[in-house]
Amino acid sequence: MLEFQQSGDERGHLVIVEGMDDIPFDIARIFYIYGSGNDVVRGQHANRKTQFVLINVAGSCKVNVKDGKGNEAVFVLNRPHTGIYLPAMLWKDMYDFSADSVLLCLASEHYDAAEYIRDYEEYVKIVDEETP
Repeated sequence: MLEFQQSGDERGHLVIVEGMDDIPFDIARIFYIYGSGNDVVRGQHANRKTQFVLINVAGSCKVNVKDGKGNEAVFVLNRPHTGIYLPAMLWKDMYDFSADSVLLCLASEHYDAAEYIRDYEEYVKIVDEETP
């Protein structure tokens, strides 16, 4: 989990996130997810090289992360000044979106469909092959 510096006064709050300072990579791509119902599961993939930081800037959601070796953790993103860092080769599922959820995703790479692994069994096999 990452906590970002926030400042504010009577005008509101400001949160700044800088690549290679607040997060461990330069930001190459930004996208956000909204309008997903609480019964929708997003993600359901791993990335061979892309790193992510996920920040729920409004509302809340959960992120289930698996490493392909039997380790698993669930994170609740519900504060606009906190996020989760996801290095490459982690399986991620985002779900349980609140009606007002806006999930901001900062990525280290431009989109490349070829680096996505969308089958969990294939992902586990790749992790097993790469683990000494």
